[in-house]
Amino acid sequence: MQLNNNVTELILLGLTQDPVRKKIVFVTFLLFYLGTLLGNFLITTTITTSRTLGSPMYFFLFHLSLSDTCFCTSIASRMIVDALLKKTTISFSECMIQVFSLHFFGCLGIFILILMAADRCVAICKPLHYTTIMSRRVCSVLVAMAWVGSCVHSLTQIFLALSLPFCGPNVIDHYFCDLQPLLKLACADTYVINLLLVSNSGAICTVSFVVLMCSYVIILYSLRNHSAEGRRKALSTCISHIVVVILFFGPCIFIYTRPATTFPMDKMIAVFYTLGTPLINPLIYTLRNAEVKTAMRKLWKRKLISDDKR
Repeated sequence: MQLNNNVTELILLGLTQDPVRKKIVFVTFLLFYLGTLLGNFLITTTITTSRTLGSPMYFFLFHLSLSDTCFCTSIASRMIVDALLKKTTISFSECMIQVFSLHFFGCLGIFILILMAADRCVAICKPLHYTTIMSRRVCSVLVAMAWVGSCVHSLTQIFLALSLPFCGPNVIDHYFCDLQPLLKLACADTYVINLLLVSNSGAICTVSFVVLMCSYVIILYSLRNHSAEGRRKALSTCISHIVVVILFFGPCIFIYTRPATTFPMDKMIAVFYTLGTPLINPLIYTLRNAEVKTAMRKLWKRKLISDDKR
């Protein structure tokens, strides 16, 4: 991995260099990370153990929770440890692994959100044909395509990163490795690489956001033919999904669809989609979903009963 450059170690400046603020960062994001792990663990466990959550929506939600957990772990785990250190360094190989995992699980989450929106479109617009269109086999193939597509996207990011020559400096003004901050360290013209970055990551973010918003417009338009109760439930679900989409895609589009320039606010904006969204997703998909809450209560009661028998 290090054949094209003279840099074997990189220094991450993190969110702050102030010792007191680093302690605040450690406590805050440790709580965020633990909350994310707990929320997504509850969702994945509930879906895998409940017989009532066998519909395609929960199949997709399982994979969304899995991708959110891995996505957050690829960033937060190292960030939390680095907040305790005076000097934070990362090897070039580890940096490339972080770039790959960040884009792999981030892209997977995007594709799963699209599949969830498509699932809701079919359920509301074609209710009589829903079970035929969204069969278990079809859903499995769609999820497999999402995993493969995410892998292709991530490998493209690695290829772009490895094509850059690095000869110093080796200081990244960020709290994780990504192509945008790495472009600033390259000792060559990065214009073409930046165009490829925008056409890859930027296009995925923008096109996916447009597709998702269009799907929700179709859903909301189709609700006019439903009963008042049906409209209320579907509207509640759609609004929750739209909130997730805006919180995730807004920062992503801001970061990945502009020229290779960095702003002081970039690190704070990145917090929204690297740590904020994975934490919010479990809250939105559980607290606003009666079926999931009921399944969680049943799971908790079964656990209490099994503990009493012991």
